[in-house]
Amino acid sequence: MHNHKILILNGHPGASSLSKSLCQAYMDAAEMQGHTVRFHDLSDMSFDLDYGQSGYSDPKPLEPDLETFLSDVEWASHVVLATPLWWGGIPAKLKGLFDRVLLPGRAFDTRNTNILGVPKPMLTGKTARVLLTSDTPPLLLRLFYGNAVKKILSRQILGFVGITPTRFVSFAPATDANDAKVKTWLDRAASLGAKAA
Repeated sequence: MHNHKILILNGHPGASSLSKSLCQAYMDAAEMQGHTVRFHDLSDMSFDLDYGQSGYSDPKPLEPDLETFLSDVEWASHVVLATPLWWGGIPAKLKGLFDRVLLPGRAFDTRNTNILGVPKPMLTGKTARVLLTSDTPPLLLRLFYGNAVKKILSRQILGFVGITPTRFVSFAPATDANDAKVKTWLDRAASLGAKAA
């Protein structure tokens, strides 16, 4: 079996969450299969999430947690993100993480664009898996909301910097899920982790 280098990001800003449990299940199974895993927990990361008035020519220096995270993204062959769906999108701190670390020179090259003017991605050769928790059932997310969060993550964030394809698995409705349902979800995450999928 090919050994994968896996970066796991728990994108829930709370200290404990279903997202974190899913990450743990994925990580434990992946490590048991010999994959190398580096784990980042958004709730433990300290950084200014506001990009502010800085321009691309004069960005804020990356805090140590951000530099370590970005270095691990560059290192990884597979990126796993667990995130809740809040107000149709991702949590503010997670969005701030992307705003701060996905910058020209490390994530994309503004000096090298395609015919449409899109910068060349610099984080290519990586795949992604998103573990999405929500109270919106997947069918409603697709039919009523057009899978907006999936399009943003797969096309406008991860895909833009070259991480592709992004595959999703939804865990919903999450808030009042009973223990049996949660166990099923954790087993699903572990199954994905064992395959580094």
